[in-house]
Amino acid sequence: MLRGAIYGLTAAAIWGGMYVVSDIVLRTIPPFTLLNLRLVLGLVVLAGLIVWRGAPASPWGQRLAWLSVGVIGFGLSLGAQFIGTDLSTAVNGALVTSASPAFIVLFAWLLLRERLTPTRLLAVLLATVGVIIIVDPASADFSSATFAGDVFLALAALTWGLYSVLVRRVSVARPGLPPADTLVLTAWAFVGGLIFTLPAGMVELAQRPVGLVDAGTVIGVLYLGIISTALAMWLWNRAFALVDASIASLFFFGQPLTGALLGAIFLGQPMTAALWAGSLLIAAGVLLSLRSR
Repeated sequence: MLRGAIYGLTAAAIWGGMYVVSDIVLRTIPPFTLLNLRLVLGLVVLAGLIVWRGAPASPWGQRLAWLSVGVIGFGLSLGAQFIGTDLSTAVNGALVTSASPAFIVLFAWLLLRERLTPTRLLAVLLATVGVIIIVDPASADFSSATFAGDVFLALAALTWGLYSVLVRRVSVARPGLPPADTLVLTAWAFVGGLIFTLPAGMVELAQRPVGLVDAGTVIGVLYLGIISTALAMWLWNRAFALVDASIASLFFFGQPLTGALLGAIFLGQPMTAALWAGSLLIAAGVLLSLRSR
């Protein structure tokens, strides 16, 4: 249980710090092209680890399930998130995607038959309110100018919730199938994502070519591919393999919390009362969910 919490919160913390990097790199590299680079780099890193460490053989039926999960998580969800971020605003993105844990709890109830206990629902509510306090909805722009981007962000939140629950479903042992090796599962899921994103990237490049690439862009791509994709996605998948999905959903809230704290530390943004209050509510929600287990 503790290991699952550490894995999930670490993944969310990594993602919380990647928004500044993504924003800079997206000025040069269009969204789907950047997503393809992330997935390819992540796949190369994980494939190298699998070859070095070795992994048990898995049935083709299990591999197809992992591919399908990857299409949803790394194709549809991350693709929608990149498009939404490109068409909307960072504040809108933080607010809309904070609905992901609620979708995880819903899909965990529908697909995994996990109980919707009052304690777990209260934990999600507390953490969601904490995010809203930190982000400040008053600074969001839900006008017609951002509507298309906000729709894509909502789709990203929905499909990420579905993806996370399906990872839990395909990770555990079932009759005739062994428990999944998370490293191998994540690698196959990257391949599934590329099935969707590679064609989209080709269409995109015809309309939005890559700009001038400098050393900073290369470093940013390497960080996004190796740390934010290979490492963080494996940590997230491992967390859902170890912990009930409705509990692991709360780890997602480490993402906006880390982003706000890093902004205060490195960008000189003030540690306001709203940031403190939101942080306490998020921490309370996570601790409450862990205690409910």
